[in-house]
Amino acid sequence: MNLKIYNYLTRKKEPFKPIKKGSVGFYACGPTVYDYAHIGNLRTYVFEDVLKRVLEVSGFKVKEIMNITDIEDKIIAGAKKAGKNIDDFSKPYKKAFFEDLNKLNIKKSWKYPEATKHIPEMVKMAEKLLQKKIAYQAKDGIYFNISKFKSYGQLANPKPSDRKDFVIWKYAKKGEPFWKSPFGPGRPGWHLECSAMSMRYLGASFDIHAGGVDLLFPHHENEIAQSEGATGKRFVKYFVEGEHLLVDGNKMSKSLGNVFTLRDLACRGFNPIAFRYLALSANYRSRLNFTWESLEAAQVALDRLYEFIFSLHQNSSFSSRLTLPRNSGGSDASQKIKSFGVNFQKAIFDDLNTPKALAVIWQLIKDYNKSASRRTQKYAPKEVLSALYGFDEILGLGFKNLKAKSPSEIALKLLKERERARKTRDFKKADRIRERIRRLGWQVNDTPTGSNLNPVTSHD
Repeated sequence: MNLKIYNYLTRKKEPFKPIKKGSVGFYACGPTVYDYAHIGNLRTYVFEDVLKRVLEVSGFKVKEIMNITDIEDKIIAGAKKAGKNIDDFSKPYKKAFFEDLNKLNIKKSWKYPEATKHIPEMVKMAEKLLQKKIAYQAKDGIYFNISKFKSYGQLANPKPSDRKDFVIWKYAKKGEPFWKSPFGPGRPGWHLECSAMSMRYLGASFDIHAGGVDLLFPHHENEIAQSEGATGKRFVKYFVEGEHLLVDGNKMSKSLGNVFTLRDLACRGFNPIAFRYLALSANYRSRLNFTWESLEAAQVALDRLYEFIFSLHQNSSFSSRLTLPRNSGGSDASQKIKSFGVNFQKAIFDDLNTPKALAVIWQLIKDYNKSASRRTQKYAPKEVLSALYGFDEILGLGFKNLKAKSPSEIALKLLKERERARKTRDFKKADRIRERIRRLGWQVNDTPTGSNLNPVTSHD
């Protein structure tokens, strides 16, 4: 089955065909490390991770790089305010970024190039643009002349009033970090950073450039102009962009107090993977409206999935010691599971339709439970587990991680988290965790000497 993906260069869904057979060059715009990544950034990283997983499952060797912008106006301003150099200032945010990726089960990229470690490549590219007279020197830096690049606007089609020459090298200012160059000390422009680093590792032409729609213009448009201006070759074959995440129907803004990080979600007792589930519940090209209620619903759904997988482990272990009746896990059931697999593939290979893919999983669970309730179970638990593991190779919800754990181990971990919440008198968080523990099949009993767990009985 061939992947179809929406290409912003052509504004249509296209079959994915890499430049080089069997391999994919993939560049993803990464963080600017002046603060913690917010959930809008993280939504984009989740969709990029799904795309990478689909490509890998399809048999491609994927070279994905994600840049880290560690020199930029906001970083300089933040470092000055904190009385630190830019390295010391950005270091904790870099560390937090990788922690976030790990918590969201986002697979590691091939490389994470940092801008400050690739200045020579950026200088060389600026030199080439000057030599070709596509760039020029001004009082404050070197600028790209968009009138010399006839295809400018091919990606975003900006209004004429928005089409402006852009800086590729900023001359040094007093008190700011700078690097030496043949055309004067300074630092690279943001757009130049991505072009130089992507071409350093993926070559002059590569397959996929991914990011958020807010980067279409001017960032990605300017990347195309300077890259193709320097090399004379097509820069990228597919531009794949994720839509905005809103919070209560509004764009995130510090003035509105609605900029949330993964730490904020954890402080309210949510599993980071619940946010991943929420991100998957909407198509990456659709706006996603984040509310605490929607995250709660995602957490409930995730707990139900985990509970179902635990039950499959138990039933699988039990059924392996029995002689199964003929209608249990037979060829008809195997064919039915295969049909779910086909439907899952159809959804995911149609422009990463993750909501539809999740719906396939829930339909499989519904069918399984329906058969069990009628005592005519036609599915072998091991086959269902195998199918779910296969689906999760793409969705990344951590199904296989549950293998080595029992519900009690997870419940005990949550119980400790609840105790900490009670000690800080965060009773709302404690109540939410109690409900999560209950959904795992355990009842919290608070006593004068502490809290303990008992299995939920039918009358609880």
